[in-house]
Amino acid sequence: MDVSQYLEIFIEETKEHLQSLNEQLLVLEKEPDNKETINEIFRAAHSLKGMAGTMGYKRMQKLTHDMENVFQEIRNEKMKVSSTLVDGLFRGLDALEEYLDNIVNNQDEGTNDNQDIIDLFQKELQAGLAGGSDAPAAPAAPAAAPAEKAAPAAAAAAVATEGDTKELLDSFTLTEQEKNMINKARGQGLQGYIVRINIQDTCVLKAARAFLVFKAIETVGETIKSMPDAQAIEDEKFDFSFSVVVTSAKTMDEIQAAVMNVSEVKSVDIALIDETKCERKEAAEQTAESTAAATGTATATQTKAPAATAKKPVVNRSVRVDIDKLDDLMNLVSELIIAKNGLVSISPADLVRDEKNSSFRDQVEYLERITTNIHQSVMKVRMVPIESVVNRFPRMIRDLSKKLDKKMELFMSGEETELDRTVIDEIGDPLQHILRNAADHGLETNAERIKAGKPEVGSIFLSAYQEGNNVVIEVRDDGHGIDVEKVKAKALERGTITPDQAETMSDKEIIDLLFRPSFSTAEKISDISGRGVGLDVVKTKIEALGGSVECRSVLGEGSTFIIRLPLTLAIIQSLMVVLGNEKYAIPLGSIQTIEDIPTTDIKYVEGKEVINLRGTVIPLVRLDKILDVPNAKQDQESLTVVIVAKGDKQAGLIVDDLIGQLEIVIKSIGKYINNSKMISGATILGDGEIALILDANTLV
Repeated sequence: MDVSQYLEIFIEETKEHLQSLNEQLLVLEKEPDNKETINEIFRAAHSLKGMAGTMGYKRMQKLTHDMENVFQEIRNEKMKVSSTLVDGLFRGLDALEEYLDNIVNNQDEGTNDNQDIIDLFQKELQAGLAGGSDAPAAPAAPAAAPAEKAAPAAAAAAVATEGDTKELLDSFTLTEQEKNMINKARGQGLQGYIVRINIQDTCVLKAARAFLVFKAIETVGETIKSMPDAQAIEDEKFDFSFSVVVTSAKTMDEIQAAVMNVSEVKSVDIALIDETKCERKEAAEQTAESTAAATGTATATQTKAPAATAKKPVVNRSVRVDIDKLDDLMNLVSELIIAKNGLVSISPADLVRDEKNSSFRDQVEYLERITTNIHQSVMKVRMVPIESVVNRFPRMIRDLSKKLDKKMELFMSGEETELDRTVIDEIGDPLQHILRNAADHGLETNAERIKAGKPEVGSIFLSAYQEGNNVVIEVRDDGHGIDVEKVKAKALERGTITPDQAETMSDKEIIDLLFRPSFSTAEKISDISGRGVGLDVVKTKIEALGGSVECRSVLGEGSTFIIRLPLTLAIIQSLMVVLGNEKYAIPLGSIQTIEDIPTTDIKYVEGKEVINLRGTVIPLVRLDKILDVPNAKQDQESLTVVIVAKGDKQAGLIVDDLIGQLEIVIKSIGKYINNSKMISGATILGDGEIALILDANTLV
């Protein structure tokens, strides 16, 4: 079986198991006697071991096997969870992530055996079994029921009942050759069995699990036949169960136990093939034999997993979708076909007779309604909970707490908030920068917090929520906040601002200096922060996603970073405007109002044009000059001004004319055109003309 075809799924599933292990270990560190968590960790390690073994990654398999051994003894209450063990388990997870990174980049797990981690597991295992653990004794858990206490194999496996036996026996029609093989095995003291394997319906790697089952059966007997055949199983052309005929000297219980040792096998049914099964020869069987002779019946044989192919797997390209969303999409596509048929059925003669073209217009309106609904449905399919990004941060904060010797805790809310997959893939690094800054710069030391009358344990809050067509992510800490005077002094020292500017700048404008490239107020550089490459990277990345970031801070109380992101980057509502002979699109989410301003209302502040709009001074941006558009309207009595906003900043974009609101598909310009980021992309209009999309953030 060529397991390389499962590499992409293996990578995705391994990431999920590693994330689950991270989350469960954080719980275990606080609750060392939590039986449910211990069982979850054991199951995840067991699944990882099986997956790694299937794919041929022996080092990964050995490491997870040792983790599994430790938790097997913890489950059996023969040893306790120690703080040293938890630290070692986190190191083990880091090693597994390193293996996974190597697999993603090189299709090979690498050469690091991580023997020091394996030795630590074995040492902890020996010490724990001898009662030498350094953890406080956990209260004895209630005795488990026999089914729970036993290995999963014994709990889920079952010898077929009389009715099931008949069903199992009748499910196979043996050829004369197969009967002879079973009779020959019986003469050697072996028995023939029919084994039905039921895989969990949540299993992603069905064929790989089946492959593991065949390997497990080979340790206790010989496979004679499978249903469906081996090729169909390899191609995943089966539901979540398949059957095999096996000859073995082992008992039913031993065969069941061997098969149930494979992860994600839900249950096993087994029945003995008696002599009558090997003697019957019915008409139906003869037909089956002739068909088998004509097509060739495949049998499951022992195979060795080949080395992974050199092609780099594509990761992070899959999205798990609720089946209801797919049903909605399918229904809309069906309606789209009906609308197309309706348009096709209108003949030119009908159009000539119907002067008002009412039937044609009706069909077009129907088509427009369906395409809008399809767009919304596809957007829902692309949406992914932000949880997939933020769920790795509790582990990061735990590690930073130990590294910085600061007590801190992360509180998260709104993880179910959904964002487009393309945005989700890019937002992880900026959030990580902000959280590391909060831990290193924001929170005081334990002694400083106690002196200031604060709780010794610092708090970092990460919350997400939807606001209109945007998702807002806030990162807040209860630390000492930003010292505006210190930032101002640093900016003056570096020449970032002049003394005159410093006198007139507001606190918010001074805080915004932290987002300048290479600007840092850290007294010393560490591997966590202080190199001046954090917040400017955050700002650049978020604005590239069409979003914005701002910081609010109160000295002595803490800081809040607010990130606003568009729900999607693929299709947006926009306002189409005209400049000279050119058309441009401005995203609707950035627009506050559209104003008709008399030219006499334009004032000047420091030589720049501004307007006073209902008590707010707003700077004007003449797009024709910035974009170098000729033939723009001159000497007008009034100007059409589109007021756009970025956070709490506003600007007025002067345009020649308005076309109206339009739903546009964003096309990336790529690296072919070098621009100053004012252009975020392009769109193709209905008449085939291309319009550039303006980035309001950059213009502001």
